[in-house]
Amino acid sequence: MNIGQAAKVSGINAKLIRHYESIGIIPRAIRSEAGYRTYSETDVHILSFVKRSRNLGFSMKEIKKLVGLWRNKNRASSDVKSLAVKHIEEIEMKVLELQAMVKTLKHLAKTCHGDHRPDCPILENLES
Repeated sequence: MNIGQAAKVSGINAKLIRHYESIGIIPRAIRSEAGYRTYSETDVHILSFVKRSRNLGFSMKEIKKLVGLWRNKNRASSDVKSLAVKHIEEIEMKVLELQAMVKTLKHLAKTCHGDHRPDCPILENLES
């Protein structure tokens, strides 16, 4: 299939498909005699794998590792698990940071009068 068809089936736009190819996330596409990229069902399956990985928040570096592990049938599942566990820990840290941000912003919003006066604890906090 051509890049437009691969984009439609995988849910990844053509520009991203070319980018993923250029950085080695997916294998280089086979070219037709006219020079157009052609993609197999396997290529589209890899693209779908990449999209799902991105939706789970994996970085491109991690996705490249995951694709390599996924394609390597001799890999140990412990390699995949360790990558996922590390990612879970990073997400949990981000959640804690976001919760702290929400708590701070709620406090600042509560202490702001929100009226005609120019005094604003939100701005005062941001400038300090």
